Amino acid sequence: MDIRALRYFVEVVRQQSFTRAATALFVTQPTVSKMVKQLEDELGGLLLLREGRKVLLTDAGKVAYARALAVLAEAARLRQEVAEVDGMARGELKVGIPPMAGRYLAPVIGRFRKLYPGVTLRLQEQGGRALEESVVNGELDLGITVLPAVTPGLATLPVTRQSLVVVYPHAQAPASTAPVAIAELAAWPFVMYEDDFALAHMISQACENAGFTPQVAGHSRHWDFIGELVAAEIGIAILPEPIARQLDPARVALRPLSDPDLVWALGFVWREDYLSRAGRSWLQCCQAQFGTADH
Repeated sequence: MDIRALRYFVEVVRQQSFTRAATALFVTQPTVSKMVKQLEDELGGLLLLREGRKVLLTDAGKVAYARALAVLAEAARLRQEVAEVDGMARGELKVGIPPMAGRYLAPVIGRFRKLYPGVTLRLQEQGGRALEESVVNGELDLGITVLPAVTPGLATLPVTRQSLVVVYPHAQAPASTAPVAIAELAAWPFVMYEDDFALAHMISQACENAGFTPQVAGHSRHWDFIGELVAAEIGIAILPEPIARQLDPARVALRPLSDPDLVWALGFVWREDYLSRAGRSWLQCCQAQFGTADH
């Protein structure tokens, strides 16, 4: 079985498109289609169905997808372990980063590249929930997410803890600068991160605990666009304070949350049963940079 066919098949499922998969793989669409058809012929069954612009897995496809992820993860592990026979002279490290966490990791990335120039560092931007799944199934070596992690089988290294604040349109902010309770936000529409972000689930759960389901006026994967939507009076948002402080204070206003337990705690996660030498070296760089989690 050609491992490329498995890789192309997995990418089509991820991208939900043969065209986007071809772009991501730097090949032509007919090449992707041919490889997937070759895999279907070899396995003796239809794996994918096209419905309009969507690509759906058949029952056989679901089985093949799960097994393909496992095979690709083992192949990646094999390459890494062989590379590590030569020490840290070469190899690859795949790290997942949510958009808001990039500012914390730039110094770590610089330190790692200087210490291990032969290791190819691949960074992938994902929301925390999706990132945890990618670490578990071997697509990523490590990732940074909101702690505690919800996916079983992950070890963790705390990085930072930050307070969350409410971001209001400047003209609609409360006159008082006193802390705001979550329950006081029930009548407001919310601008939220996408559902694969751990912070979105944290905020939704806090609202449910306060007795209401948040009215979601819009979603985005980018904190700066969320700020723009709030400034345009689409709704309010809840963001980590260091991120919210980067928004234009003439257009938005910040108020602290009165719930001391609602914090943005970031940490690295990796599989409990395995971490490559490159991954362990990455964690050493993180510990040298961050020290403890009280930042």
